[in-house]
Amino acid sequence: MPVNLLDFDSKQLADFVASVGEKPFRARQLMRWVHHFGESDFERMTDLARSLRAKLAHEALVALPSLLADSTAADGTRKWLLDVGAGNGIETVFIPEANRGTLCVSSQVGCALECAFCSTGRQGFNRNLGVGEIIGQLWWANRALGRDARSDPATGDRIITNIVMMGMGEPLANFDNVVTALRIMLDDNAYGLSRRRVTVSTSGIVPNIDRLREECPVALAVSLHAPNDALRDRLVPINRKWPLAQLLAACKRYVEAAPHDGGTPEAGSLGEKWQRKSSPRDFVTFEYVMLAGVNDQPAHARELLRITDEAPCKFNLIPFNPFPQSGFERSGPDAVRRFQQILLDAGVVATVRRTRGDDIEGACGQLAGKVNDRTRRRERRQTEVRA
Repeated sequence: MPVNLLDFDSKQLADFVASVGEKPFRARQLMRWVHHFGESDFERMTDLARSLRAKLAHEALVALPSLLADSTAADGTRKWLLDVGAGNGIETVFIPEANRGTLCVSSQVGCALECAFCSTGRQGFNRNLGVGEIIGQLWWANRALGRDARSDPATGDRIITNIVMMGMGEPLANFDNVVTALRIMLDDNAYGLSRRRVTVSTSGIVPNIDRLREECPVALAVSLHAPNDALRDRLVPINRKWPLAQLLAACKRYVEAAPHDGGTPEAGSLGEKWQRKSSPRDFVTFEYVMLAGVNDQPAHARELLRITDEAPCKFNLIPFNPFPQSGFERSGPDAVRRFQQILLDAGVVATVRRTRGDDIEGACGQLAGKVNDRTRRRERRQTEVRA
C-alpha cells in the first residue's frame, strides 16, 4: 500500500528514500517539493530523476484532507472544515493580522478532556489525528491562501508566520504525532518556522510537558483558567489528575531547561532571573478564559499572582466566546480591565486577546467540527438534561 509522504519527518523520509534504493539528498528534495512548494504531483517535481518519479507513483502519495466548508469572517479570519473520514471533520483557522498570519491547527477529532467552557469538549471524542492530517492543515492552508510555504510574492513576507496548536483536541494527548508534525514545521527544507513562532497549548498533561521539553522544545501555552484546585477541578477536569502544584512545577522545569545564548539576564516584568535571550521558551503563556462571576474577580487575580510567583510566565486573558448551552457568560469589559490591571501593577505581562472570527464560530473555544463521538458524551449529557 502506498505511504503518505505527509506522515514523514526528515529522518523518516530519508529512511523511505533509502528503502527504494535512492540517495539521501533525494529526501531533502522531496521534503522541499511536498512542503516548501506545496506540490502533490510527483510528475511536477522536475529535478527528480524520471526513475524516482516512477517509483514514487507506485510506492507513495501525498494524501490530504478534503474540503467540506470554507468560511470567512467579517474581520478576515478564515475557517476550513476538513474531512478526515468516517463522518468526522476538523476545523482549522487562519487569523490575519498586520504583522503576522497565525494558523490554529487541530490535533484530534474532538477532545476527551471536557473542559467546561469549550465547545470542542462538548462534541465528544473520536480519535487522534495522524501526522499527515496535522501537517496537512498547514499544507492545505498555504494552498488555499494562494501561496506556497515560502512567501507572498508581492511583499516577500510569509503568509503563515505563526502556528498555534490550539484547535480541536489536546495536543499532548497525541504526543508522538504532534511532535513529528512540529519537526516538519521547523524543518528548513519544509516550512522553516522558528521555534518561537510555533506554540503548543496544553490543558496540563504534566509528563508530556516534560517530554516536549526534551524532544521538541517550542513555545508553550498552558490553559490555566483558575487560580486554585477547587475551581480548576470544575473548569479543567484533568486538574484532578495533575493539580496546580504539579503543573506549575512542570512549567518551571520547561523554562529552566531552555537553551540560551549566554547573554546577560534582563531585568523586567518577567523576572530578572528568568529572562533569557534567543530561547524558544523564555516564559510560559498562561491562557485564562474570563468567565463572568466565576473566575474574574480581583481576589482571583491576586490568587493567580501568588501561585505563579516563581513561574516565568505571562498571561493571555481571553474573553469567553459563547456557544449554545454553555452555561457561562463573558466577563464585562470593566471586569477584564480591572483583572488585567492587578496583574500589570504586580509587574506581570498580561494581554487581552482580541476576539477574532466569532461570527463564523472560529474564535477560541468555539471550534466544533464534525465528531462521530465514540465516548457517547453528548448522549449522556442529553439524558442528564432530560432527567
